[in-house]
Amino acid sequence: MTSSPSATPSPAPDSERADLLAELADARAALIRTARGLSDEQIAERPTVSALCLGGLLKHVTSTEESWLRFVVDGPSAMSFDLPEGVTWEQFAAGTASAYPQWAIDRQNDFQVLPGETLSGILARYEEVAARTEKVVADLPDLSATHPLPDAPWNEPGAVRSVRRVLIHVIAETTQHAGHADILREAIDGQTST
Repeated sequence: MTSSPSATPSPAPDSERADLLAELADARAALIRTARGLSDEQIAERPTVSALCLGGLLKHVTSTEESWLRFVVDGPSAMSFDLPEGVTWEQFAAGTASAYPQWAIDRQNDFQVLPGETLSGILARYEEVAARTEKVVADLPDLSATHPLPDAPWNEPGAVRSVRRVLIHVIAETTQHAGHADILREAIDGQTST
C-alpha cells in the first residue's frame, strides 16, 4: 500500500505543555460560561457590593493573559510600570498623584464595560488572546526559560519568572476570577456556570 504525500504535521506539544494549556483552556471555559445567555447590559451590572462586573472580569483576565504572554516573548520591556514625571509610588498608591500613567488607566478600564463594548466583542478579543497564547506556548523551545520581572514596588528586586510559572499564574488568575464571576452571575439572575 502506498501512502499519498502530505504536509508534515506540526510537532505535538510535550505532555507538560499540553497539560498546562488544557488547564488554562478549562479555566477560560469556566469563566466564559458565567456570561452565557446574558445581555450586554447585564455583563456591565455590579450586583454585589464590590465594583466587579462580569464583562470587566472577562476584560481583565484577557488583558492579564495578553500582558503576561508578551512578557514571555519580550521580557520585562513588555510590562512597563513607569510613572509620570514628578509622581512617586507613594502618591500613586495613595491616590493623590497629579497624573496617572496610561497603564494604570487601562487597568482601571479593564474592570469596566465601557460605552460601545459588547459581550460578543469582549469574547472575540478573549478568543484572539487565547489563540495567541496557544501559539506562543507551542512554539517556545523551553518552559524553563526566564526573564527578570519589571521594576515595580510589587515585584521583588531581582526576581525572575519562567514561562512555566507565568502559565501557572495565568491559570490561577483565570480560575480565581471564574469564581468571582460565578458569584456575580448568581447575583444577576440566580444562575451559576455549572
